[in-house]
This record gives sequence, C-alpha cells and structure tokens, in this order.
Amino acid sequence: MTVLWTRDAAVEATQGQAIGPDWTATGVTIDSRKVAAGDLFVALPGERVDGHDYVAAALKAGAAAALVARVPQGLENAPLLVVSDVLEGLEDLGRAARGRSHARIVAVTGSVGKTGTKEMLAACLSALGKTVATAGNLNNHIGAPLSLARLPQDCDFAVFELGMNHANEIRPLTRLVAPHATIITNVEPVHIEFFDGIDGIADAKAEILEGLEPGGVAVLNADNGSFGRLRARARTLGVDRIVTFGQGATCDVRGVAIEPAADGTKVTAAVAGTEMTWTVGGIGEHWGFNSLGVVAILHALKLDIAPCLERLATVSAMRGRGGQITLGTADGGTALLIDESYNASPPAVRAALSVFAGTPANRRILVLGDMRELGDTAPSAHAGLKDAVEAARPDAIYLCGDAMAHLRDALGRDRVTLWTEAADGLAEAVSGNVKDGDVVLIKGSLAMGMKAIVTALEAAGAPAPRVQAGGR
Repeated sequence: MTVLWTRDAAVEATQGQAIGPDWTATGVTIDSRKVAAGDLFVALPGERVDGHDYVAAALKAGAAAALVARVPQGLENAPLLVVSDVLEGLEDLGRAARGRSHARIVAVTGSVGKTGTKEMLAACLSALGKTVATAGNLNNHIGAPLSLARLPQDCDFAVFELGMNHANEIRPLTRLVAPHATIITNVEPVHIEFFDGIDGIADAKAEILEGLEPGGVAVLNADNGSFGRLRARARTLGVDRIVTFGQGATCDVRGVAIEPAADGTKVTAAVAGTEMTWTVGGIGEHWGFNSLGVVAILHALKLDIAPCLERLATVSAMRGRGGQITLGTADGGTALLIDESYNASPPAVRAALSVFAGTPANRRILVLGDMRELGDTAPSAHAGLKDAVEAARPDAIYLCGDAMAHLRDALGRDRVTLWTEAADGLAEAVSGNVKDGDVVLIKGSLAMGMKAIVTALEAAGAPAPRVQAGGR
C-alpha cells in the first residue's frame, strides 16, 4: 500500500513530538472502530467522547501510530505524535498534503446534489488518472482536513466536497483545499433557519471561490436564481474564468435533452457547441442535470471528455440518498424501497417524488418526515409540497413530525393514512402495509430518524437482491 506519512514527515508537518518506535502510515482515521492496519489514528476530543480514550484500542487493532494532545496512561512507549491541539494537528497534516501534491484539485458545494456531483466527477476523472474523493459526506471542519490528510502524493486528481449550514464555514475549508476549479451546484432555501434569506445562503456558498488557486475556474449553474449574484462575487474576487452549465442557450455546457433510460438517465448536451450523449446511472432528471455540471468541470479543466463519459453510467445513489433496494414482503412477494432516509429539503423532496411517480408499481406508499433547519419558512415549505405529493399519486401517505402536520392539513386529514409525531411511531404501520409489487419512498431529515422505518421494512421479509439505484 502507498505510504501516506512517515513519522518524520508527520513531525515536520505538525511540529509535534514523536515518542515510541518509528512508524509509517498508509491511512488516516478518526474512528477507532474503523481502524485498518497501518492507519494513523487521530484522537479527536468531542462533546460526548474523547478519542484519547480509544488510542489503546486503535493501536491494538493495527494502527501504526496515534496523533494525540496528551499521552494516555500506560502508553508512554507507544508510537505517538504529540501536538498541542489534535484538530489543528490534523489541519497541519492536510495543509502539508496539499502543499506537496501535484494533483488537479476540484472543490464541490451546493445546497443539493453536491455528493452525487462529487461521485460522478470522481468516476469521470478516474478514467484519466489516479483519483481520490471525499469519502461519504466528510465535508465539514473535520472531514475536509481528514480528506486532505489522506491525499496520496502521487495522485493525479482529487475531488473534495465542502458543506456548511452557517456563514463563514466554507471559507477556511476552501483555503485549506486550494482548488484549481470549483463548482456550485445550486443555491436553494436549505438551512435557511440560519440565514436572513436566499442571498445569505448564496454568499455562504460563494465562499468556496475564495480558495481558488491563481488562474482557477468557477463552474456555475446558470439556471439557478442566484447565478447573477455568484457570478458577480466571482468577478469581485478576480476569478477571470467562469464556465456555465444549464439548459439556457448561452450555457457553455447546455442540456438539450434529459430523459429516462432503461439503465438510468440519458443526457444529450452541447459542450462548447459540440453535441455529446451519455447515460448517468442515477435515476431522475436531477441526476441528468447535475451531470451537466460534471461535464462543465471537465471542459473547464480542458480535459479529454470523451473517455470520461462512460464512467457516468457507473454512478448511482447510495442507501439513504435515493438508493433503490428490493425487499421481501410479509406476503411472500417483493417491494421496491426508495431509501431517502438520510436527509431532506424542499427541492430534494420534490426530486424524490418525481422519481417515485415515475416508478412502476401496484401501489405507491409515501413516507415523509420533517425537513429541518427551515426556520420560519417551515410551515409554508411543508404545506407547499402538496402539489408534488398529489402529482405522485400515492395510494397511502404516512407523515411524521410537527412540521409535516402542515402538509397533512394541506392535503386534508382524510387523505393521510397516518400522521405521528416521531418516525418510530410509523415503523410498524408502514412495514405491516407493504405488499408484493409496492413501491415505498421514505424521506426525511436525518434528525427525524427515518432509518427506523427502513429497518422495520427490512425486518418484515427476507431481503431480495439489490437493484438499480437512483435518487438524490
């Protein structure tokens, strides 16, 4: 395996003190439960647990060394790198990894679609060279430096997802990542509880532009309502190259047609005037649209696009983010679960409902939980889903959460099969109602605990093989 860090290099990066035997690390982790042989375990302190309490377990599991701020009792001779602050030490590792890298770096943000965009872009770039990307959604003040610290020195491309729910959170991350190109997928009223309005969200997303390397390029969604504001901010920051994507006539990458395909979503686009066609593995128009942004990045970096396009067919949604799973049912048949249990926002719910509506089924069973962090807009945002829900023509509607009561009232209480305050109150009712040939959509914010319903469905019958995935 590739060596990421020698002890001497880590000491130089962090200005820490090494004790114990020499070591080399082939990985970096912050979770002692996921330690692989050769990892550097980063003992981050937290509100509920302190990583220092798990150093011994990490070393026993095969960690090469641990990054600590104090020496745990009994480990005075263990392979440790002692720094004054563990998070700052992790940032120092990330900064050093970025400084020694010759990779082309791309940073991705947006209100919705950024994880799928990151995965599609990484798949495309892997056709051209060694590529790494943010694992899962490690996109915050811990995830970004951790992802950088894992960056191999011989990498050709790297894609980093940067997220936020408050202003001034992306700024330090993008300056750490120092990308050659950035993409803002869109700006939507997500996390609006923490902002005065949509312009505040746009400004927070635009912070990603502040880390661009000299001569870097910004890729922007020209169809989004905040495009003008983002473009103006880019120009104020001296970003000379702006590449656009969307369905408007003036876009550098213009979507001509986005339509369902047997194996995903087919896209026809004009890329700087040249027509190209590709298929995305994810199901839904939003997957096709987001792939326009991916191709716009390839175009902006002046890369060979053709060999990358076939890789788009390999990318589809993960569980919790729209992955589709075939499950056994209590009546001995099978049902299709669209698992969107990880998160929810108004545009993401509408996109999921569109996929749900287009999926063949004997019956459609809809399960929705509250969309969080919407502040004063929560009542209208939830009630405003009425038209999209009705367009999906569900046969049964299950809702949970105080905010979803507004959608219940908008639809009419007789139209809603069951509303409860919490997700676990729906689990038995939903799992007991699913029959052969049904399609079930489960979506809600993570804090709603919608996974409890997924778990109940999986327990109701023996799982059948997984199928094509799709969603947002």
